[in-house]
Amino acid sequence: MQKFVQLMFKKVDNSQLVIFRIFFGLLMLLESWGAIATGWVKEAFVIPESTFTFMGFEWTQVLLGNFMYGYYIVMGIMGILIMVGYRYIFACLSFFMMWGLTYFMQKSHYNNHYYLVWLISGFMAIIPANRYYSIDAKQHPFIKQNWTRYWTVFIFQIQIAIVYVYASLAKLYPGWLENKFLSLRLKRAANWFRNEMSWDAYANFLEIESVQYFQVYAGIFFDLLVVPMLLFKRTRTIALIATLTFHIANSITLQIGIFPYFAIAFAVFFYPRKRIQQLFFKSKTFYQDVNKNVDFSNFQYLGFGLIFFYFIIQLALPVRHWFIEDNVLWTEEGHRLSWRMMLRTKSTHSFKLEYLDTETNTRKPINKFNYAARRQINVAASKPDMIWQLIQRIQDDMDKKGIKYDGIYAQSMVSINGGKYYPLIDHNYNLKGIDWNRFSHQEWLLPCPNEYK
Repeated sequence: MQKFVQLMFKKVDNSQLVIFRIFFGLLMLLESWGAIATGWVKEAFVIPESTFTFMGFEWTQVLLGNFMYGYYIVMGIMGILIMVGYRYIFACLSFFMMWGLTYFMQKSHYNNHYYLVWLISGFMAIIPANRYYSIDAKQHPFIKQNWTRYWTVFIFQIQIAIVYVYASLAKLYPGWLENKFLSLRLKRAANWFRNEMSWDAYANFLEIESVQYFQVYAGIFFDLLVVPMLLFKRTRTIALIATLTFHIANSITLQIGIFPYFAIAFAVFFYPRKRIQQLFFKSKTFYQDVNKNVDFSNFQYLGFGLIFFYFIIQLALPVRHWFIEDNVLWTEEGHRLSWRMMLRTKSTHSFKLEYLDTETNTRKPINKFNYAARRQINVAASKPDMIWQLIQRIQDDMDKKGIKYDGIYAQSMVSINGGKYYPLIDHNYNLKGIDWNRFSHQEWLLPCPNEYK
């Protein structure tokens, strides 16, 4: 253990951190202002009167509306400050808090990539990436240095390894292996290229079954092997070519925002520090690694312990669904924060809500669109936690209006990857006043159909 701690606190050249800071700031600028330009902010935060937040973040609803345009403009400015290294700690902490707030204040547009951005922005706030080639270092020469502690590089390496490995393991289920999901996603992409871009040849290429199956298994092996291959000199160039090919192809075909370029940027942490310095900062004096014992303070040990605890959580979160009854693919319990990326598509119909009228003892329909936008309802219909939150809204509204009712009931038919529709909810289970089980199965959900196990 002592040797490992010594390794983590060894001084190494900081070129990798500096160039990643520049890449990260630029990408956050593009993501923040791009979200405004594409209409995403309008759709997610301006038009809706309310959103389905992560539980405990209901108070964020006060931010909805035109205010969110300014909010994203400020986040883009923080990206610029990070990129140029000006008021770096303030910019990183501000971006970390602001991005986290937008991530936790809505689930209708849930994306694992947004979660990764939040985690990495937290890393940026605790590493000294502004000690070279920054406005801070120019204005305050006493902070300038060409070295960093190895742990500031290692945390990026281990985080991206966790992301890739869990993403690979999550694909080992029939819906992926039998090309049920990817064929649907690529067919949708092919239709877009054919109708919007007139790229008929590329659209036809995407619809070739053998091409789809190649991508099915290439995706598994790429996610599983790319980090080990980047670590070794003999395979590093092959891994970089695969990384560029894989992520740029995904960017063009699947149109998934900045994530492909974000993922490519992580490659700087796997190339030799000398190579990164020569490639990006030729005038910079390279700091040669020095192996010598380092005396540690209690504060440093505490910091190392906190980082170790953080990664224990990162390793544990993606496997928590194994300790919850039934299949996460069906119940969604344990899906979020687990790197289960691009795995399945769900469709729904017959999502109905009813209340049991006290006076007539009959069930009466509830207009769900009075409580959420149509797109939000379409997403919620297959997400039990969002259904539960919707019911809480309905209960609060009915209580305020003085409506007498003895129960609330729901039903929803769900299909995964174009398969058969099955009922998700026991429509005879009274959902009035029920609590959400954060760490266990919701008993009002029907078992996962054999087709999807």
